[in-house]
Amino acid sequence: MTLFVEDTGLRGVKAATTKISKVDGQNGILLYRGYRIEELARKSTFEETAYLLLYGYLPNKEQLEEFSEAVREYRKLPDDLGSSLKSLSPATDPMCVLQSSIPALSAHAPASGETKECNMKKAIHIISSMPAIIAGWKRIKCGEEPLKPKEELSTAANFLYMFNGEVPDDNLARFMDIAMILHADHTFNASTFAARVVASTGANMYAALSAGVGALSGPLHGGANAQVMRNLIDMNDPDKVEEWVTKQFERGKRVAGIGHAVYRTTDPRATILQEMAYDLLKDHPEFQWYEMTEKMAEVTQKLFYEKKGKAIYPNVDLYSASIYHAMGIHHDFFPPVFAMARAAGWTAHVIEEKFPDPPVKPVLYRPSSIYVGEEIREYTDISKR
Repeated sequence: MTLFVEDTGLRGVKAATTKISKVDGQNGILLYRGYRIEELARKSTFEETAYLLLYGYLPNKEQLEEFSEAVREYRKLPDDLGSSLKSLSPATDPMCVLQSSIPALSAHAPASGETKECNMKKAIHIISSMPAIIAGWKRIKCGEEPLKPKEELSTAANFLYMFNGEVPDDNLARFMDIAMILHADHTFNASTFAARVVASTGANMYAALSAGVGALSGPLHGGANAQVMRNLIDMNDPDKVEEWVTKQFERGKRVAGIGHAVYRTTDPRATILQEMAYDLLKDHPEFQWYEMTEKMAEVTQKLFYEKKGKAIYPNVDLYSASIYHAMGIHHDFFPPVFAMARAAGWTAHVIEEKFPDPPVKPVLYRPSSIYVGEEIREYTDISKR
């Protein structure tokens, strides 16, 4: 008898509990530790949001300053890691560089134990160091020296400075800060789950974060906003959008940046980024990217409804593409920028996996599978095959 099995990708399976974030896909709600993403994007900073994800509550002024000071301590690219990056081919993919660099950071770990306190220090170390790795690699691959961080700048502003070589104005720095808040966590997505799986084995923080980066590097997960930008560049004309989208539908291909595995209504992050994209690009010489993005969403929604009889909505990747492009970030670096923001969520999930509250016996992730291959077969000697 043939067994027909649908591969679900674990969708709908409750793998574990979490207190870090919640997605209500039916109603378009995203919460970090109970706070709506809209409120955090409007009022918070990335440093404050990272503190919230790690510790479970918003810091007071003294706690935030202490946390920010700890973040500033690890912003510089270590000399040995910088030398290692200089030995790589400039053609090396930025996500491969980032994934391989994180275990190397363990040589500079601020703590050696596996207590919760030690893991908190490691989390701050990783969150602080990832922007320096990404910006450092961008400059090295362009034949330039990595820049030292500026003490007075926020994480977001400092990244843009180290990446582009110019201190961003307050408006641009705030846009980057909001984008990092929006990308900081999203419950049990593929990369977060990968990091938690590795953490469940007892592996260290750096190994778990490297796994998260590896999962995010896949085009079905963290590469969507880069694909959005490639598509826009390929079209390069608002008048070509409808024809391009129509051909995608005719070929049975998806339009990157539209549709989501969880949201059945508007992704709340997309709404915030849509407003940001307009504000950033309205007086920009490349306003066409915003126009094309809006038209791509409009045509895709129209054709999808005609074909499927139901609505589809933009996701976080659609508008972040033109925003990062306008900031001077090449689309090959979009996934690493996503990763440096998501490091806040990944590290929080690794700590939650290692030190659940209330404490429970550690559980190694070990899902079962349904075998659909050949049954017992007789071995045939190689001379008779």
